[in-house]
Amino acid sequence: MRALSRSFIVAVMETANLRERMLAGVEATTSVLDIDGIATAVTEIGDGPPVILLHGGIECGGAMWAPVLAQLAKTYRVVVPDVPGLGESAPASGLDVDTFADWLQGVVSQTGLDRPTLVAHSLVGSLAARYAAARSDVIGRLVISAAPAVGPYRMPFHLRYVAIRFAIRPTLRNAERFDRFALLDVDATRQRDAGWFDAFVDYTRARARIPHVKQTMRELIASQTKPIADCELDRITVPTTLLWGRHDRMVPLSVGEAAAARHGWPLRVIDHAAHAPHIEQPEAFVDTLTEIGAIA
Repeated sequence: MRALSRSFIVAVMETANLRERMLAGVEATTSVLDIDGIATAVTEIGDGPPVILLHGGIECGGAMWAPVLAQLAKTYRVVVPDVPGLGESAPASGLDVDTFADWLQGVVSQTGLDRPTLVAHSLVGSLAARYAAARSDVIGRLVISAAPAVGPYRMPFHLRYVAIRFAIRPTLRNAERFDRFALLDVDATRQRDAGWFDAFVDYTRARARIPHVKQTMRELIASQTKPIADCELDRITVPTTLLWGRHDRMVPLSVGEAAAARHGWPLRVIDHAAHAPHIEQPEAFVDTLTEIGAIA
C-alpha cells in the first residue's frame, strides 16, 4: 500500500479541524454509518421528537446547521447527515432520486427514527420533495426551505456567474462574492459569530477543491433546478410547509409564493434573511419552525 503523503495528511487534519470549529460549543456526536455502501457522516444531538435536517447544495455539508442545533436540541432529537458526496460523506455513483431515496431510508432506519420531520434546504429540498412524493409514509412532516424545483425556476445570471467562479477557483475572494449574493448582509452575519463564520467559509473552500465534491455539486445543480411536475408534488400526503427568506436572491420568494398558491401549502417567510435564514437569523428560524408546528 502506498504511504499517504505528508501534505495529504495535513490537509485532512486541517479539514477536520475546520469542521470541529464549526461544531464547537454544540454537544453533538458524529458517527459514520454505512448506508448501502456509502460512508455517511451523521451528527446527532438532543432527545425528543425526531427531526432530520438536510443541508442544501453546499460543499461543507450538514455542519452548516450548527447555528440552530443547540436551540433545537433543547426539545428534539436532531439528526444531521451529510448528503452523499458533500461534507464528510462518500459520494454515490449518481445522486438521482432513487439513490437519494434509498440513502435517506437507510439514514432513518439506522438511526432508529419513527416518522421524523424532514427539514430540507435548497437543492436538497428539491430532492426531498421528490422523495416525499414517492415515500410519504416514511416521514411525519415536510418543511421545504428555498427549494428551486417546487416551481418554475430560472437560475439568476449573477448566481451562475459567482457559482462558476467559485467552483473553478474556491479562493477567499470568490467565496466572498458568492456569500454576498447568497446572504442578505454578510458583514452582519459574520458579526454574529466571527469564529464560526470564518470556519464555515474555510471549510467550504477546502471541500470545494475535492473532485467528487465538485462532481456532486454539478449534478445537483443540473438536476435539482428543474421543476417538479405539479401532479408529482400533489402526491405528497404529509403536512408540508414552505419556508423562505424574504430577500432570497438565489431562489426568489416568488417561487415559494407560487408553489404555496398551487398546492395549498402554508408559506412562512423570515425577515432580514436571504437564502440561508438558519445562518442569518437562527433564532427566528427555530421560532418559525415551532410556530408552524413543524417540529411540535
